[in-house]
Amino acid sequence: MFGKRITLFRLLGFEVRIDLSWVVIAVLITWSLALRLFPGYYKGLSKTTYWWMGIAGALGLFVSIIFHELCHSLVARRYGLPMKGITLFIFGGVAEMDEEPPSAKAEFMMAAAGPLSSIVLSSACYGIFILGKESGWPNPIAGVIGYLTYINGILAVFNLLPAFPLDGGRMLRSVLWGWKRNLRWATRVASQIGLGFGMVLIILGILQVFLGNFIGGIWWFMIGIFLQNAARSSYQQVLTRQAFEGKKVRRFMKSDVVTVSSSISIAQLVEDYIYKHHFKMYPVVDRGRLVGCVSLQQVKEVPQEEWNQRTVREIMRQCSPENTIGPEVDAMKALSIISRTRNSRLMVVEGDRLVGIVSLKDMLNLLSLKMDLEGYKG
Repeated sequence: MFGKRITLFRLLGFEVRIDLSWVVIAVLITWSLALRLFPGYYKGLSKTTYWWMGIAGALGLFVSIIFHELCHSLVARRYGLPMKGITLFIFGGVAEMDEEPPSAKAEFMMAAAGPLSSIVLSSACYGIFILGKESGWPNPIAGVIGYLTYINGILAVFNLLPAFPLDGGRMLRSVLWGWKRNLRWATRVASQIGLGFGMVLIILGILQVFLGNFIGGIWWFMIGIFLQNAARSSYQQVLTRQAFEGKKVRRFMKSDVVTVSSSISIAQLVEDYIYKHHFKMYPVVDRGRLVGCVSLQQVKEVPQEEWNQRTVREIMRQCSPENTIGPEVDAMKALSIISRTRNSRLMVVEGDRLVGIVSLKDMLNLLSLKMDLEGYKG
Protein backbone atom coordinates (compact mmCIF):
# COMPACT_ATOMS: atom_id res chain seq x y z
CA MET A 1 0.00 0.00 0.00
CA PHE A 2 2.81 2.38 0.95
CA GLY A 3 5.91 3.72 -0.75
CA LYS A 4 8.63 5.78 0.91
CA ARG A 5 7.65 6.69 4.48
CA ILE A 6 9.13 9.21 6.90
CA THR A 7 8.72 8.95 10.68
CA LEU A 8 7.57 12.32 12.05
CA PHE A 9 7.25 11.70 15.79
CA ARG A 10 5.99 9.34 18.48
CA LEU A 11 2.64 9.94 20.14
CA LEU A 12 1.55 7.96 23.20
CA GLY A 13 3.91 5.16 22.18
CA PHE A 14 2.86 5.04 18.52
CA GLU A 15 5.09 6.06 15.62
CA VAL A 16 3.41 8.61 13.35
CA ARG A 17 4.68 8.30 9.79
CA ILE A 18 3.91 10.09 6.56
CA ASP A 19 3.92 8.50 3.13
CA LEU A 20 5.31 10.78 0.41
CA SER A 21 1.93 10.57 -1.36
CA TRP A 22 0.48 12.64 1.51
CA VAL A 23 2.70 15.56 0.46
CA VAL A 24 0.93 15.59 -2.90
CA ILE A 25 -2.54 15.63 -1.38
CA ALA A 26 -1.52 18.24 1.23
CA VAL A 27 -0.40 20.59 -1.54
CA LEU A 28 -3.61 19.98 -3.49
CA ILE A 29 -5.78 20.60 -0.41
CA THR A 30 -3.93 23.82 0.44
CA TRP A 31 -4.23 25.01 -3.16
CA SER A 32 -7.94 24.15 -3.32
CA LEU A 33 -8.71 25.91 -0.03
CA ALA A 34 -6.66 29.01 -0.82
CA LEU A 35 -7.87 29.54 -4.40
CA ARG A 36 -11.38 28.12 -4.38
CA LEU A 37 -13.16 27.38 -1.09
CA PHE A 38 -12.17 30.28 1.15
CA PRO A 39 -12.33 33.00 -1.55
CA GLY A 40 -15.81 31.74 -2.44
CA TYR A 41 -17.13 32.05 1.14
CA TYR A 42 -15.07 34.94 2.51
CA LYS A 43 -14.68 37.61 -0.15
CA GLY A 44 -12.46 40.64 0.01
CA LEU A 45 -9.47 39.15 1.85
CA SER A 46 -5.92 39.33 0.57
CA LYS A 47 -4.30 36.50 -1.38
CA THR A 48 -1.78 36.06 1.43
CA THR A 49 -4.61 35.61 3.94
CA TYR A 50 -6.27 32.99 1.75
CA TRP A 51 -2.99 31.07 1.51
CA TRP A 52 -2.51 31.18 5.28
CA MET A 53 -6.08 29.93 5.68
CA GLY A 54 -5.34 27.13 3.22
CA ILE A 55 -2.21 26.09 5.11
CA ALA A 56 -4.06 26.20 8.44
CA GLY A 57 -6.92 24.13 7.01
CA ALA A 58 -4.54 21.50 5.65
CA LEU A 59 -2.70 21.31 9.00
CA GLY A 60 -6.03 21.02 10.80
CA LEU A 61 -6.98 18.12 8.54
CA PHE A 62 -3.58 16.54 9.26
CA VAL A 63 -4.23 16.75 13.02
CA SER A 64 -7.81 15.48 12.59
CA ILE A 65 -6.68 12.35 10.73
CA ILE A 66 -3.97 11.63 13.30
CA PHE A 67 -6.54 11.98 16.10
CA HIS A 68 -8.92 9.65 14.22
CA GLU A 69 -6.24 6.96 13.78
CA LEU A 70 -4.86 7.48 17.30
CA CYS A 71 -8.28 6.63 18.74
CA HIS A 72 -8.28 3.40 16.70
CA SER A 73 -4.80 2.57 18.03
CA LEU A 74 -5.60 3.31 21.67
CA VAL A 75 -8.68 1.07 21.64
CA ALA A 76 -6.72 -1.66 19.83
CA ARG A 77 -4.00 -1.49 22.48
CA ARG A 78 -6.70 -1.69 25.16
CA TYR A 79 -7.70 -5.07 23.69
CA GLY A 80 -4.10 -6.31 23.47
CA LEU A 81 -3.73 -5.88 19.70
CA PRO A 82 -0.16 -4.84 18.76
CA MET A 83 -0.06 -1.77 16.50
CA LYS A 84 2.80 -0.93 14.13
CA GLY A 85 1.99 2.78 14.10
CA ILE A 86 -0.01 5.41 12.22
CA THR A 87 0.71 6.28 8.59
CA LEU A 88 -0.79 9.15 6.61
CA PHE A 89 -1.03 8.56 2.86
CA ILE A 90 -2.85 9.93 -0.17
CA PHE A 91 -6.28 8.53 0.81
CA GLY A 92 -6.11 9.60 4.46
CA GLY A 93 -4.56 7.58 7.26
CA VAL A 94 -4.33 4.07 8.61
CA ALA A 95 -3.57 2.53 11.99
CA GLU A 96 -1.34 -0.40 11.02
CA MET A 97 -1.69 -3.76 12.74
CA ASP A 98 -0.03 -7.14 12.18
CA GLU A 99 -2.91 -9.27 13.46
CA GLU A 100 -6.66 -9.54 13.20
CA PRO A 101 -8.65 -8.35 16.26
CA PRO A 102 -8.95 -11.04 18.95
CA SER A 103 -12.76 -10.92 19.01
CA ALA A 104 -15.79 -9.43 17.27
CA LYS A 105 -16.30 -7.07 20.20
CA ALA A 106 -12.71 -5.82 19.99
CA GLU A 107 -13.09 -5.16 16.26
CA PHE A 108 -16.38 -3.30 16.72
CA MET A 109 -15.02 -1.07 19.48
CA MET A 110 -11.80 -0.37 17.59
CA ALA A 111 -13.64 0.45 14.35
CA ALA A 112 -16.29 2.60 16.05
CA ALA A 113 -13.61 4.71 17.78
CA GLY A 114 -12.62 6.35 14.47
CA PRO A 115 -15.96 7.82 13.34
CA LEU A 116 -16.83 8.68 16.95
CA SER A 117 -13.58 10.67 17.26
CA SER A 118 -14.40 12.58 14.05
CA ILE A 119 -17.91 13.33 15.33
CA VAL A 120 -16.43 14.64 18.59
CA LEU A 121 -13.95 16.84 16.68
CA SER A 122 -16.65 18.13 14.34
CA SER A 123 -18.93 18.98 17.29
CA ALA A 124 -16.10 20.67 19.17
CA CYS A 125 -15.15 22.74 16.13
CA TYR A 126 -18.79 23.70 15.59
CA GLY A 127 -19.06 24.88 19.20
CA ILE A 128 -15.90 26.97 18.79
CA PHE A 129 -17.23 28.32 15.47
CA ILE A 130 -20.48 29.50 17.11
CA LEU A 131 -18.56 31.00 20.04
CA GLY A 132 -16.23 32.83 17.66
CA LYS A 133 -19.12 34.11 15.59
CA GLU A 134 -20.85 35.55 18.66
CA SER A 135 -17.56 37.04 19.89
CA GLY A 136 -16.79 38.66 16.56
CA TRP A 137 -13.69 36.65 15.67
CA PRO A 138 -12.00 37.59 12.36
CA ASN A 139 -13.27 35.83 9.25
CA PRO A 140 -10.00 33.97 8.55
CA ILE A 141 -10.15 32.21 11.94
CA ALA A 142 -13.88 31.52 11.64
CA GLY A 143 -13.38 30.20 8.10
CA VAL A 144 -10.72 27.66 9.09
CA ILE A 145 -12.73 26.44 12.10
CA GLY A 146 -15.86 26.16 9.96
CA TYR A 147 -13.93 24.11 7.41
CA LEU A 148 -12.68 21.74 10.13
CA THR A 149 -16.26 21.35 11.38
CA TYR A 150 -17.34 20.35 7.89
CA ILE A 151 -14.40 18.10 6.99
CA ASN A 152 -14.53 16.11 10.23
CA GLY A 153 -18.25 15.57 9.68
CA ILE A 154 -17.49 14.29 6.17
CA LEU A 155 -14.77 11.98 7.55
CA ALA A 156 -17.23 10.53 10.07
CA VAL A 157 -19.99 9.95 7.50
CA PHE A 158 -17.65 8.49 4.87
CA ASN A 159 -15.99 6.12 7.33
CA LEU A 160 -19.37 4.91 8.55
CA LEU A 161 -20.20 3.52 5.09
CA PRO A 162 -20.53 -0.29 5.45
CA ALA A 163 -17.76 -0.80 2.88
CA PHE A 164 -14.93 -2.98 4.16
CA PRO A 165 -12.19 -2.07 5.04
CA LEU A 166 -13.64 1.35 6.01
CA ASP A 167 -14.62 1.67 9.66
CA GLY A 168 -18.27 1.05 8.87
CA GLY A 169 -17.30 -2.08 6.94
CA ARG A 170 -15.26 -3.30 9.89
CA MET A 171 -18.20 -2.69 12.20
CA LEU A 172 -20.38 -4.69 9.81
CA ARG A 173 -17.79 -7.49 9.75
CA SER A 174 -17.71 -7.58 13.54
CA VAL A 175 -21.50 -7.97 13.68
CA LEU A 176 -21.41 -10.78 11.09
CA TRP A 177 -18.46 -12.37 12.89
CA GLY A 178 -20.28 -12.32 16.20
CA TRP A 179 -23.41 -13.72 14.59
CA LYS A 180 -21.88 -16.66 12.68
CA ARG A 181 -18.70 -17.09 14.75
CA ASN A 182 -16.85 -17.31 11.43
CA LEU A 183 -14.26 -14.61 10.69
CA ARG A 184 -13.53 -15.83 7.16
CA TRP A 185 -17.19 -15.80 6.13
CA ALA A 186 -17.75 -12.41 7.73
CA THR A 187 -14.71 -10.98 5.94
CA ARG A 188 -15.84 -12.41 2.60
CA VAL A 189 -19.30 -10.84 2.89
CA ALA A 190 -17.96 -7.49 4.10
CA SER A 191 -15.31 -7.49 1.35
CA GLN A 192 -17.91 -8.15 -1.33
CA ILE A 193 -19.91 -5.17 -0.06
CA GLY A 194 -16.69 -3.12 -0.13
CA LEU A 195 -16.11 -4.17 -3.73
CA GLY A 196 -19.65 -3.05 -4.58
CA PHE A 197 -19.19 0.36 -2.97
CA GLY A 198 -15.89 0.72 -4.80
CA MET A 199 -17.61 0.05 -8.13
CA VAL A 200 -20.30 2.64 -7.30
CA LEU A 201 -17.60 5.25 -6.64
CA ILE A 202 -15.83 4.36 -9.89
CA ILE A 203 -19.07 4.82 -11.87
CA LEU A 204 -19.82 8.10 -10.07
CA GLY A 205 -16.31 9.29 -10.86
CA ILE A 206 -16.73 8.54 -14.57
CA LEU A 207 -20.09 10.35 -14.61
CA GLN A 208 -18.54 13.38 -12.88
CA VAL A 209 -15.82 13.55 -15.55
CA PHE A 210 -18.43 13.52 -18.32
CA LEU A 211 -20.42 16.21 -16.49
CA GLY A 212 -17.38 18.50 -16.45
CA ASN A 213 -16.10 17.97 -12.91
CA PHE A 214 -12.80 16.44 -14.02
CA ILE A 215 -10.79 16.73 -10.78
CA GLY A 216 -13.66 15.58 -8.56
CA GLY A 217 -14.44 12.72 -10.92
CA ILE A 218 -10.84 11.50 -11.03
CA TRP A 219 -10.72 11.68 -7.23
CA TRP A 220 -13.85 9.55 -6.78
CA PHE A 221 -12.55 7.13 -9.42
CA MET A 222 -9.23 6.71 -7.55
CA ILE A 223 -10.96 6.21 -4.20
CA GLY A 224 -13.17 3.53 -5.78
CA ILE A 225 -10.12 1.72 -7.17
CA PHE A 226 -8.38 1.96 -3.81
CA LEU A 227 -11.44 0.65 -1.95
CA GLN A 228 -11.74 -2.35 -4.27
CA ASN A 229 -8.05 -3.21 -3.97
CA ALA A 230 -8.15 -2.81 -0.17
CA ALA A 231 -11.23 -5.05 0.10
CA ARG A 232 -9.58 -7.81 -1.95
CA SER A 233 -6.26 -7.61 -0.11
CA SER A 234 -7.97 -7.60 3.32
CA TYR A 235 -9.84 -10.82 2.49
CA GLN A 236 -6.63 -12.35 1.16
CA GLN A 237 -4.84 -11.47 4.41
CA VAL A 238 -7.48 -13.30 6.46
CA LEU A 239 -7.15 -16.39 4.25
CA THR A 240 -3.37 -16.24 4.56
CA ARG A 241 -3.43 -15.93 8.35
CA GLN A 242 -5.85 -18.82 8.73
CA ALA A 243 -3.82 -21.00 6.36
CA PHE A 244 -0.49 -20.43 8.14
CA GLU A 245 -1.48 -19.59 11.70
CA GLY A 246 0.06 -21.96 14.25
CA LYS A 247 2.23 -23.71 11.65
CA LYS A 248 6.02 -23.67 11.89
CA VAL A 249 8.57 -22.53 9.34
CA ARG A 250 10.03 -26.08 9.26
CA ARG A 251 6.89 -27.29 7.47
CA PHE A 252 7.40 -24.91 4.54
CA MET A 253 11.18 -24.81 4.17
CA LYS A 254 13.24 -26.61 1.55
CA SER A 255 16.31 -28.41 2.82
CA ASP A 256 18.12 -28.68 -0.55
CA VAL A 257 19.71 -25.24 -0.35
CA VAL A 258 22.06 -23.84 -2.97
CA THR A 259 25.15 -22.72 -1.01
CA VAL A 260 28.60 -21.47 -2.00
CA SER A 261 32.03 -21.97 -0.50
CA SER A 262 34.00 -18.97 0.70
CA SER A 263 37.07 -20.15 -1.24
CA ILE A 264 35.64 -19.90 -4.76
CA SER A 265 36.37 -16.87 -6.94
CA ILE A 266 33.85 -14.17 -7.65
CA ALA A 267 33.99 -15.16 -11.31
CA GLN A 268 32.96 -18.71 -10.39
CA LEU A 269 30.20 -17.38 -8.16
CA VAL A 270 28.81 -15.37 -11.06
CA GLU A 271 29.09 -18.09 -13.72
CA ASP A 272 28.16 -21.20 -11.72
CA TYR A 273 25.63 -19.73 -9.31
CA ILE A 274 24.17 -16.29 -10.13
CA TYR A 275 23.74 -16.96 -13.87
CA LYS A 276 22.55 -20.52 -13.23
CA HIS A 277 20.17 -20.16 -10.28
CA HIS A 278 19.19 -16.47 -10.65
CA PHE A 279 19.12 -15.72 -6.91
CA LYS A 280 20.29 -12.36 -5.62
CA MET A 281 21.72 -13.70 -2.36
CA TYR A 282 23.58 -16.91 -1.48
CA PRO A 283 24.51 -18.41 1.91
CA VAL A 284 28.21 -19.10 2.32
CA VAL A 285 28.80 -22.46 4.03
CA ASP A 286 32.17 -23.97 5.03
CA ARG A 287 32.38 -27.43 6.64
CA GLY A 288 28.66 -27.40 7.36
CA ARG A 289 28.72 -24.01 9.13
CA LEU A 290 27.01 -20.86 7.92
CA VAL A 291 29.85 -18.32 7.83
CA GLY A 292 28.22 -15.46 5.92
CA CYS A 293 26.14 -14.28 2.98
CA VAL A 294 27.09 -12.92 -0.42
CA SER A 295 24.73 -10.87 -2.56
CA LEU A 296 24.53 -9.48 -6.04
CA GLN A 297 25.13 -6.01 -4.64
CA GLN A 298 28.48 -7.04 -3.11
CA VAL A 299 29.57 -8.54 -6.43
CA LYS A 300 28.69 -5.32 -8.25
CA GLU A 301 30.96 -3.35 -5.92
CA VAL A 302 34.02 -5.22 -7.28
CA PRO A 303 35.43 -4.22 -10.72
CA GLN A 304 34.82 -7.02 -13.23
CA GLU A 305 38.51 -7.31 -14.11
CA GLU A 306 39.18 -8.38 -10.49
CA TRP A 307 36.59 -11.17 -10.37
CA ASN A 308 39.13 -13.93 -11.16
CA GLN A 309 41.62 -12.77 -8.52
CA ARG A 310 39.27 -12.19 -5.61
CA THR A 311 37.29 -14.76 -3.60
CA VAL A 312 33.88 -14.86 -1.99
CA ARG A 313 35.56 -14.72 1.44
CA GLU A 314 36.76 -11.19 0.66
CA ILE A 315 33.32 -9.76 -0.13
CA MET A 316 30.91 -11.83 1.96
CA ARG A 317 29.23 -10.27 4.97
CA GLN A 318 27.65 -11.52 8.15
CA CYS A 319 24.09 -12.65 7.52
CA SER A 320 21.54 -10.09 8.64
CA PRO A 321 18.83 -11.07 11.15
CA GLU A 322 16.40 -9.85 8.49
CA ASN A 323 17.59 -12.71 6.23
CA THR A 324 17.36 -15.51 8.78
CA ILE A 325 14.71 -17.26 10.86
CA GLY A 326 14.48 -20.30 13.11
CA PRO A 327 12.69 -23.52 12.02
CA GLU A 328 10.29 -23.47 14.99
CA VAL A 329 9.16 -19.89 14.44
CA ASP A 330 5.52 -19.34 13.42
CA ALA A 331 5.10 -19.17 9.64
CA MET A 332 3.18 -15.89 9.94
CA LYS A 333 6.31 -14.34 11.45
CA ALA A 334 8.22 -15.40 8.32
CA LEU A 335 5.60 -13.76 6.10
CA SER A 336 5.76 -10.60 8.22
CA ILE A 337 9.56 -10.41 7.86
CA ILE A 338 9.35 -11.02 4.11
CA SER A 339 6.72 -8.30 3.77
CA ARG A 340 8.68 -5.79 5.85
CA THR A 341 12.12 -6.41 4.36
CA ARG A 342 10.98 -7.33 0.83
CA ASN A 343 13.36 -10.32 0.87
CA SER A 344 11.85 -13.09 -1.22
CA ARG A 345 13.75 -15.82 0.70
CA LEU A 346 14.76 -16.37 4.31
CA MET A 347 17.50 -18.73 5.50
CA VAL A 348 16.34 -21.18 8.17
CA VAL A 349 19.10 -21.45 10.76
CA GLU A 350 19.70 -23.57 13.87
CA GLY A 351 22.69 -22.23 15.76
CA ASP A 352 25.45 -21.83 13.16
CA ARG A 353 23.99 -24.42 10.78
CA LEU A 354 21.84 -23.73 7.74
CA VAL A 355 18.96 -26.23 7.68
CA GLY A 356 16.80 -24.84 4.89
CA ILE A 357 15.34 -21.97 2.88
CA VAL A 358 11.78 -20.66 3.08
CA SER A 359 10.58 -18.57 0.15
CA LEU A 360 7.57 -16.36 -0.44
CA LYS A 361 6.90 -18.14 -3.73
CA ASP A 362 6.66 -21.58 -2.09
CA MET A 363 4.43 -20.31 0.72
CA LEU A 364 2.05 -18.60 -1.72
CA ASN A 365 1.95 -21.69 -3.94
CA LEU A 366 0.98 -23.76 -0.90
CA LEU A 367 -1.68 -21.20 0.03
CA SER A 368 -3.12 -21.42 -3.48
CA LEU A 369 -3.26 -25.23 -3.27
CA LYS A 370 -4.94 -25.14 0.16
CA MET A 371 -7.57 -22.71 -1.11
CA ASP A 372 -8.19 -24.91 -4.15
CA LEU A 373 -8.38 -28.23 -2.23
CA GLU A 374 -10.08 -27.11 0.96
CA GLY A 375 -12.57 -24.66 -0.56
CA TYR A 376 -11.71 -21.42 1.18
CA LYS A 377 -15.00 -19.74 0.42
CA GLY A 378 -16.39 -19.18 3.88
